[in-house]
Amino acid sequence: MNYFNQSLASIHKQLVNKDISVEELTKQTLDNIKIVDGDINAFLTLDEEGALKQANKLDEKGIDSDNLLSGMPVAVKDNIVTKGLKTTAASKILENFTPIYDATAAEKIKNLGTITVGKTNMDEFAMGGSTENSAFKITHNPWDKTKVPGGSSGGSAAAVAAGEVIAALGSDTGGSIRQPASFNGVVGMKPTYGRVSRWGLIAFGSSLDQIGPITRNVSDNATLLNAIAGYDDHDLTSSTKEVPDFTSTLNKGVKGLRIGIPSEFMSQGLDDDVKKVVNDTAETFKKLGATVGEVSLPHTKYGVAAYYIISSSEASSNLQRFDGIRYGRRAKDVKNLDDLYIKSRSEGFGDEVKRRIMLGTFSLSAGFYDAYFKKAAQVRTLMINDFTNVFKDYDLILAPTAPTPAYGIGEDVSDPMTMYMNDVLTLPVNLAGLPGMSIPAGFSKGLPVGVQLIGRPYDELTVYQAGSAFEKDTDFAKQTPKMGGNN
Repeated sequence: MNYFNQSLASIHKQLVNKDISVEELTKQTLDNIKIVDGDINAFLTLDEEGALKQANKLDEKGIDSDNLLSGMPVAVKDNIVTKGLKTTAASKILENFTPIYDATAAEKIKNLGTITVGKTNMDEFAMGGSTENSAFKITHNPWDKTKVPGGSSGGSAAAVAAGEVIAALGSDTGGSIRQPASFNGVVGMKPTYGRVSRWGLIAFGSSLDQIGPITRNVSDNATLLNAIAGYDDHDLTSSTKEVPDFTSTLNKGVKGLRIGIPSEFMSQGLDDDVKKVVNDTAETFKKLGATVGEVSLPHTKYGVAAYYIISSSEASSNLQRFDGIRYGRRAKDVKNLDDLYIKSRSEGFGDEVKRRIMLGTFSLSAGFYDAYFKKAAQVRTLMINDFTNVFKDYDLILAPTAPTPAYGIGEDVSDPMTMYMNDVLTLPVNLAGLPGMSIPAGFSKGLPVGVQLIGRPYDELTVYQAGSAFEKDTDFAKQTPKMGGNN
């Protein structure tokens, strides 16, 4: 079983009609992953035994005819903890860590009958934009295996794009769902901060991280967000706002919607093909009845600097817990406690993680806090105000997801500043805590190009409404890479 040209609804119908059992579906999924993933490296861990055990239980119980997720094989990013299933955050320091509980998001989809077939590769502790910073393997883009899949949720996006699973969970701290969704030609949603519980997500930047869904189409994405959204007693940053049915606006169209394109997002450094895709998308929305105009987000130019100071500062605090004492890697042949800390972290953390810990610790230090962290937080407020002003007159913002299509493996990994600048178009959404979704919108030299739709806080409904209208009028989401196996 591969998931090209399939939807949750079409597979669910087969399960309800007993054209296929959950066990058969899961076996076919695992078999296809074994064929395809040798070229893609999307998975770090496969849970064949656990997945088939779940499938057998569900077959005995019977499929829930009203629940599209019942019986669906899915993948989970490896920084989302899963009970009894190894969770490493793609780091040597957690190489053999097996959690004793499920993250809230993982538990919610499990309770709805999904089958977790495995954990997907990522940049170590979600720090990176290409999945080249994994301690274990490099994931390849299914459209061109010499290209990166993006990051840090590159494994989840590649697994969906390659037809290995129909849906996956990722996490987005500065674009880590949307950028790989763009590079792989799939749909990726970063919900409003607080919309989805972060309980059980291995923390990178606590004020920025959000778990979100990656799927082949907008409808499936909305269905998966329905499953994971909502308040959680374990996470006091999760919102108590009522969760609507995110699929309820998918057929409303965009007539009357006001969509703004930030001039700062369309300026120097944007690939010509990407710019054309955004402009073509704007014309499509106009044809469908929306009003499109130019807007300004003047403090965007400070976004990269503010983001990397804030996120690295939070990372330096969050990663203190990995000390070689309580869990994770513990260095051998140490002389004293300090030596244990130093050796365990030196052996366990990769270069990019160490780089960000050092940057964050410096930014929080007594002599530099006001000059760096405090100033970055003030800039963040100015960026939030920019978005608030735009949303007084516009319902949505349309922008490129990434400045370029997927680039070559090894091309930027040795140049941190170039790699950081690749996030320039996605990280403002995290700093402002807004919902943003990347949808397939075109191609450049055979590689997918995505655009992102950005909404008001807690207005994922309008984001899905516009994304669905665009998807129905185009065929970009239907195009798939050429893969091995039974494609």
